[in-house]
Amino acid sequence: MDFTISYLSFFVIHVDGKGEQLNKHYQHFQTIDQAEYEENALKDFLDGELKKIVNRKVERHPKAEQVPTKLGYFIVESGYDLDSNPNYNVFRQAQLTRNKEEFQQISEMFVEAYVDASAIRGGAFVVVSATLPKYFDEPFIFLLKCDFEPKVASISDENTLIQTVEMAITTKNMKSIQFPHMPEKGELDYEEVKIHQASHARYFEDFLKFVGYGKPMPEIQKNQVKTMVEEQVQEVMEEDSEEWEQFAEEMEIWETSEKRELKEHLSTEQVIEATNQMVEETPDLELTMKMGETSIKGRLADYGEHIHLAKVNGKYVLLLESDFIEFDKGVSPIEFHKPGDIEEVIQQIQSREDKN
Repeated sequence: MDFTISYLSFFVIHVDGKGEQLNKHYQHFQTIDQAEYEENALKDFLDGELKKIVNRKVERHPKAEQVPTKLGYFIVESGYDLDSNPNYNVFRQAQLTRNKEEFQQISEMFVEAYVDASAIRGGAFVVVSATLPKYFDEPFIFLLKCDFEPKVASISDENTLIQTVEMAITTKNMKSIQFPHMPEKGELDYEEVKIHQASHARYFEDFLKFVGYGKPMPEIQKNQVKTMVEEQVQEVMEEDSEEWEQFAEEMEIWETSEKRELKEHLSTEQVIEATNQMVEETPDLELTMKMGETSIKGRLADYGEHIHLAKVNGKYVLLLESDFIEFDKGVSPIEFHKPGDIEEVIQQIQSREDKN
């Protein structure tokens, strides 16, 4: 996957002072075309980086709230086209430029938007137009931000030995934005941009004011579960009853709690039906829970099939089905156990509870 650089604009962001005395401005260093890039020191700096950016995996609905790589979408009102979005228009104009002067002008629009953002950091800001001749004629637009690395020294020659560099940049932790998104090789999605910022900070994405982001999967799951549970409970409770008010209050607490205890509202059949609906949309959903001091992690799709929850003498029992058991760390005699029938285990639990 070899890129051909069409144009590149290089800027330096300066941020001085603090609070009300904060001074932010940018300086344009150079804009180069394809021929000039081949002879430029930036070629060694950037070669290979664009390939990394394009190949970096991203999820429309990530598994966590804070992830380094996000998929953004251009916000468009119903009934309007993509070109009604100001951010999209600048990216599109950058794609369509035909000379260095035009590309520099469009690149400055990106830099000015970045400098105007509430939280920015000094460093190098690079705007790149690059094509993938193997797949497309139209270029990708990349926005790259490299923070300054203070106190960097390099060995120069046998006389001076060490040369101090006041403002050095590196591709380590480089932030990037790619337009358009390439879901698969040979496919383009002009409605989306891919944003990467390894620090998990939001400041690099905040200057794109008209780009939104998909909800993380945990939030989607929570909303789905809440809706399903409320629909099931409404069938057996009157909405204006005291019982319903108590349930609604309980759900409010459930929504905001990181650690939640089991709520016995739905039957096994209702739970399996609800989980099946979620798994149809997202097959690889995880199931995690803790029983006493034991943590369990599995697949939501296996609940009701290979994972079962029951009660014996008022206590919770988790049953896991499998054709084999594999051990990793922590060697123990359990590895040599010949299991008996499950009825024996249930009898042991019952007799223990009877004694207590």
